Amino acid sequence: EVQLVESGGGLVQPGGSLRLSCAASGFSFSTSAMNWVRQAPGKGLEWVSAIDSGGGSTRYADSVKGRFTISRDNAKNSLYLQMNNLKPEDTAIYFCAHLQFRGQGTQVTVSS
Repeated sequence: EVQLVESGGGLVQPGGSLRLSCAASGFSFSTSAMNWVRQAPGKGLEWVSAIDSGGGSTRYADSVKGRFTISRDNAKNSLYLQMNNLKPEDTAIYFCAHLQFRGQGTQVTVSS
């Protein structure tokens, strides 16, 4: 059974930083590309970032490019998203995703 458990969200002021984590189990994490997606209040899912299985190739949505960094630790079956210079429009529930699977998400709120 695929399990994805996100953590690390919270309330942060504009310009602040957060580091999200995702603990993965139930599939071959080290051979799987992974994604972060988010859902803002009242909106649909938005793709945020992707990383290949080895961590050597990453992609970002234009809205987060230069501010967010995706990474992974295959030894720990973990995925990360370092978010810097956060903006109010980054407020959303953030999910890590593998194929059609997502975790329960972690809430990120950017507000002064």
